[in-house]
Amino acid sequence: MEEAIQPSPGQFFSSLIISRVKCRVVAVDLRGHGDTKVVDSDNLSAEKMSRDVGDIINTLYGANAPPVLLIGHSMGGAIAVHSAAKNLVPSLQGLCVIDVVEGTAMDALNSMQTFLRSRPKIFNSVESAIEWSVKSGQIRNLESARVSMLGQLKRYEEEQNSPGSSHAFVDTAINEEEEEEEEGGGIAKKEKKNEPSISIKEDKPEYTWRIELSKTEKYWEGWFKGLSNLFLSCPVPKLLLLAGVDRLDRDLTIGQMQGKFQMQVLPQCGHAVHEDAPDKVAEALATFMIRNKFTESKGDIQSSYPSF
Repeated sequence: MEEAIQPSPGQFFSSLIISRVKCRVVAVDLRGHGDTKVVDSDNLSAEKMSRDVGDIINTLYGANAPPVLLIGHSMGGAIAVHSAAKNLVPSLQGLCVIDVVEGTAMDALNSMQTFLRSRPKIFNSVESAIEWSVKSGQIRNLESARVSMLGQLKRYEEEQNSPGSSHAFVDTAINEEEEEEEEGGGIAKKEKKNEPSISIKEDKPEYTWRIELSKTEKYWEGWFKGLSNLFLSCPVPKLLLLAGVDRLDRDLTIGQMQGKFQMQVLPQCGHAVHEDAPDKVAEALATFMIRNKFTESKGDIQSSYPSF
């Protein structure tokens, strides 16, 4: 499984699939998205990341790779399509793309920087990031947000004592009086000079986004341009999961009418379909795998929504 531009709640979602069908799930840590260290980690081009997918599977299994179903959401879905179209996974058996369509994605790129600027850059805690993700509608499932937001963040690093740092403040005591003992036993009060008393205090640990998305803009078009035809050209069974049927572009609409792929719409979900409705997405994937004889069921599979 490949995730979007932010790290996936892989373990959480994987358990839902594994509980339904006999399979092994590999949640790919794409370059720059997690703790894996790679050379040229800032290269998030479709060419580079799709080759990463092939290299990971080759490293895991070598020449004896089992049948593979590639699953990807958003940008991760685009990378899955590029990997499949280039035949970088020789044992590929199926392809599932979650809520990514070329036409919609290309249109959204025009306003992407505006959206990114509207997001908070720093969170005082993981809990505040989770709260923001739910209240803003980025994720509509609190349980999923608790899992996925943790992977999307990293500690915010800033020079603690630098000018303007939010981690420090100056505490200045002015016109304080102190007592001095005079000769002869008397006590006189003396005004203290206005000398600042510097007190450095650390706030709660702060977090920021693991990936600075605005800096990846040069790769955006390469992820999505020509994606619909690439998806349709992949010679394996294909499943497209969408949050709304209005997301279909012209090429995919024609392809769907010609029966070139299976489509399922999960209403009342946002873009993070697999996080908003993880059980329904897992059910759809299980049904797709069983229908195409990729695997066997571990129990009764009941699809919540009709497929097209």
